[in-house]
This record gives sequence, C-alpha cells and structure tokens, in this order.
Amino acid sequence: MGSDHLCWTGVGGRNLHDLLPLPYTEETVRHVAERIRQVQEILERTILIENVSSYMAFRSSRLEEWEFLTAVAEEADCAILLDINNIFVNAFNHRFDPLRYIDAIPVDRVLQFHLAGHSDHGSYLLDTHDHPIRADVWALYEHAVRRFGRVPTLIEWDDNIPDFEVLAAAAAEARSRCDLALAPERLHATG
Repeated sequence: MGSDHLCWTGVGGRNLHDLLPLPYTEETVRHVAERIRQVQEILERTILIENVSSYMAFRSSRLEEWEFLTAVAEEADCAILLDINNIFVNAFNHRFDPLRYIDAIPVDRVLQFHLAGHSDHGSYLLDTHDHPIRADVWALYEHAVRRFGRVPTLIEWDDNIPDFEVLAAAAAEARSRCDLALAPERLHATG
C-alpha cells in the first residue's frame, strides 16, 4: 500500500524540498481529498496519508490538525499513516495535548505508525530522524497502540545512522512496548 505526506512542497513549478503544512480549512479538505481520490482511482487501491511535523500555522486555519487529518481521510476514503513523533513534535511546537490528537483519530483508518527521534532546540522541536526515540514519544506510542491495536510500525532514522544493532534494538523495543501495551492485565487495568 502506498503512502504520501499530507502537505505541500512547491508552487509555480518550484519545489521547496520540504514538507510544508496546509491551512486546516474545509476548502483544503475538499481540494486534497479530491486529489487523493484521483490517485486512488488511478492506482485502483487505497493509499495512506501521513501527518507531517510543522513549525508554523496558518491564521486561516479553522480546524485542529487532528480534525483536518480525519476530515481528509473520511472525505477521500483513504487510510492514515500516523507518525507518532510528528504528533509529539507538533504538540510541543503548537502547544496542544498529543493524547487528544491520538484519541480523536478514527481507529479504522490507521494502518501504520512511524516512530523517530527529533532534535530539541529549547523553544521548539525539530523532526530530524537522527536521534534515538525519546521516552515521551515511546509513551505516546504505547497510548496509540492501546487505542489502535497492533499496527505495523516503522522506525525512521535518516541521518547519523547508528550501527544495525541499535536500529534492531529500537524495532525490538517497539515490539516489546506493543506487547506490553496490549497485555490483557494492562487492558483491564486501564478500563
């Protein structure tokens, strides 16, 4: 199943080589959903859209990020690749509760998770994919697993790539945390 980021990258024939956020409006929902439906018709299959990290917001936005992602997925009838690190980065940068984000996403739409590390610059976080996954992101992942269940998870590490054993350990930790989050005694304890 293919995926793409829910963003824009260029205008007027110029590519900015970055994943830029969209204005969270009903008009943008309709525009993006129509494009996703066209791609799905051509491919004759459902695609996944991925939430991106962001460092600015549009004044014209009328929806919360999670409302926008959900509206696009529903209108386009596509799936969601939920990037847990991006949720954490955006929650810090834009001052919202990352649990509220995860709890608002429709369970039946999420088909994959991404996990990654980020850089902490004090007043903002930067999604760099070049650090180990932080404890807060692991905790958010466990919350997502409890909500969405066992979903295929990809560890992203794009720079300062460590030895294979470090990457394998991160994948093993994701499996272990998933198992722990879904353990029957833990499910009963959380309600």
